Amino acid sequence: MNAYDIIRRPVITEKSMNEMADRKYTFIVDINANKHQIKEAVEEIFKVKVEKVNTIRMKGKMKRMGRYEGRTPAYKKAIVKLTPDSKTIEFFEGL
Repeated sequence: MNAYDIIRRPVITEKSMNEMADRKYTFIVDINANKHQIKEAVEEIFKVKVEKVNTIRMKGKMKRMGRYEGRTPAYKKAIVKLTPDSKTIEFFEGL
């Protein structure tokens, strides 16, 4: 599994934007990826130094269309904290 398979997309919410001041960035990652793989993938893609990775397994929400019920897919979210001497991720700068 390469780095671009592990990191699916960034999470752009009000809470994740406020955490950028603390050098924390949030990503949706592959559900089978562990913390070491996530750390290596972020360091490889964005050329930064990662201090810590926290992961959260998010359950899918219940949705219904008329009488039919179902669930949205489950996913894994990773909050990556960068070291103080690392540069910031430029992808998030313009948002």
